Amino acid sequence: MAARAARRAARARGEDRAVSAPAIEALVAGRHGDPFALLGPHAGEVRHFAPGAERVEVVAGGVAVALPLIHPAGLFGGPAPSAGGYILRIRWPGGVIQETEDPYAFGLLLGEMDVYLLAEGTHRELASALGARAMTIDGIPGVRFAVWAPNARRVSVVGDFNCWDGRRHPMRLRREAGVWELFVPRLGPGTRYMYEIIGADGTMLPLKADPLARQAEAAPATASIVADPRPFAWTDQAWMAGRAARQASDAPITVYEVHAESWMEGVGDWDRLTERLVPYVAGMGFTHVELLPVMEHPFRGSWGYQPLGLFAPCARLGPPEGFARFVDRCHAAGIGVILDWVPAHFPTDAHGMGRFDGTALYEHADPREGFHRDWNTLIYNFGRHEVRAFLIASALHWLEHFHADGLRVDAVASMLYRDYSRREGEWVPNVHGGRENLEAVSFLRELNATVHARCPGALMIAEESTAWPGVTHPTEHGGLGFDLKWNMGWMHDTLHYMSRDPAHRKWHHNEITFGLVYAWSERFLLPLSHDEVVHGKGSLYGKMPGDDWQKRANLRALLTLQWTHPGKKLLFMGGELAQPTEWNHDTGLPWHLLDDPRHAGVQRLVRDLNRISRTLPALHRADTTHEGFAWVVGDDAAQSVFAFLRRAGGDLALVVLNLTPVPRLDYRIGVPCGGVWREVLNSDAGAYGGSNLGNGGAVHATEAHAHGHPHMLSLTLPPLGALILVPERQAAWQT
Repeated sequence: MAARAARRAARARGEDRAVSAPAIEALVAGRHGDPFALLGPHAGEVRHFAPGAERVEVVAGGVAVALPLIHPAGLFGGPAPSAGGYILRIRWPGGVIQETEDPYAFGLLLGEMDVYLLAEGTHRELASALGARAMTIDGIPGVRFAVWAPNARRVSVVGDFNCWDGRRHPMRLRREAGVWELFVPRLGPGTRYMYEIIGADGTMLPLKADPLARQAEAAPATASIVADPRPFAWTDQAWMAGRAARQASDAPITVYEVHAESWMEGVGDWDRLTERLVPYVAGMGFTHVELLPVMEHPFRGSWGYQPLGLFAPCARLGPPEGFARFVDRCHAAGIGVILDWVPAHFPTDAHGMGRFDGTALYEHADPREGFHRDWNTLIYNFGRHEVRAFLIASALHWLEHFHADGLRVDAVASMLYRDYSRREGEWVPNVHGGRENLEAVSFLRELNATVHARCPGALMIAEESTAWPGVTHPTEHGGLGFDLKWNMGWMHDTLHYMSRDPAHRKWHHNEITFGLVYAWSERFLLPLSHDEVVHGKGSLYGKMPGDDWQKRANLRALLTLQWTHPGKKLLFMGGELAQPTEWNHDTGLPWHLLDDPRHAGVQRLVRDLNRISRTLPALHRADTTHEGFAWVVGDDAAQSVFAFLRRAGGDLALVVLNLTPVPRLDYRIGVPCGGVWREVLNSDAGAYGGSNLGNGGAVHATEAHAHGHPHMLSLTLPPLGALILVPERQAAWQT
């Protein structure tokens, strides 16, 4: 009966006969896929759907005209003003009056070039085209919403502004790109919103957060938030201009890896973290801070490695501008910012990207390709150009919009192999029948080539745990194009060796020497990361054998080995405190340990290693070339002694390690030049909590052939200790 009445009213007004009763029924039921065909100004009329409204008026030229109710569900329609614009005046129950421009009076929102690039999958400024953008159109402020959901039957934007009623603001489909768009007047930054989607099969999906949201509610809430569009007032122009030199392969790079939410108890947002962390990192002498993923993630226990908001900083730490202030302050203090970034997979939370429009849109439909059983996550479909564009735009967003200095790409090995952590028959071969994920390889090459073209000096770092060839080789030469690769082999071998009882180390001497066989096959970063101090693995201190003194001595020797070995360095927070327990993301670091001079001594050692690695070119300038390293003693397994030279041009450093608790007196080592060699670091120094056995700060080289060199040092090697010595006159020795 209501439908017949609506048709009679339409005929009486001479309404366009294209508006059929089924179309009206679909609209009021919230299932019409083309709302602009019915709503807004049409054939001399204005139609507006306001479920629950008591009255709707069109106001133009100071005159208000009531729109008749043409469907009891809340569809109003009537004559339009003869000329000019109009606003809608809506009276809601309780006497609430709302005045707004008509969302369905606006034309197409995305430009032709945006639509073309979106369809092509090459839109690099995706965050400016999709998502929620506060803007002014035709002099009217509001928010433009745009979301990719090509297989949806209907998409609506919902929020507090429409009582989360999906019938109120259905969107227009731009079929060429599969993107839905709508401009909602008089909304602004801070507005909460989500998308209500009817899937390809007609099923209403759970409300979806915006994959392109630049701000989000703090978990466990799931809504997206319209971000402030105003650009941040950056003060780091000098840093950005000089960044490429600071991050070159011949620069000293020492990275402090941090989980922002658990670094210090009570430091719960970006501004407070900035106040404490930035001066700490600068005072410790690290060149960079690396943050475990700060992209929005629903489960805190994932540490950020299961993100759903690849364009939004984690809301638990405050708004996006707080994160920008953190980066700006880091740069002012001379600290680079590296972000862990996860393009391999995403969680299955109902409000996330999984089956976003009712189909496998971002992920593969086949679980043999699209589901990680290890992590219960969904795998991105790297063969889909829209997904590749989404991920590359995310990377560029952090590098360009937030001035990040690099991305450490997580779980690269899981991307490269189709059979990663799968048994026979549980994976799909590539087109050639092999196990390599050719689409992921192509994506990584495109990602790195794009970043290097657009963000000069930015670092792209791979966490890649296999022997995949050419990870850091240029893409034009068939490599993946990363700048650095985590040296997982070095990390595993070194920790295995250092965790052994010193009495048994002589049988495993090669665990230290083997890493130098392949040290220049890639450009490496040496990680002692968060992965090694969780899940029952114990802390770095806890891995070391012996009593408390020996554990700390072993740890000091390990850190000295790491800082003097070819490659850039990374240390996870707490390692510098000789933290006895493994990392717990629910509590802050045990800073009270620094009241104990034994723990404070390890921290002082790390600070001095950072200072020395910066000031001695031999320890960093030739990290990526074999000319920067030479064994002096690499075969003394019986005494577990290692000695090697680091060199760069005319600069030279000798590193000697005694990895047993037995002091070695009059240990003779050949060196290339005579004169005085200064002992610039002794890990057994009393200031570091050691026994203070050493060489009094200097040793004179005698003329005697040893280890292929014309001069020789007679050294006292401290127990479980490491020495760094340099010629008093570096210029006296030339390569």
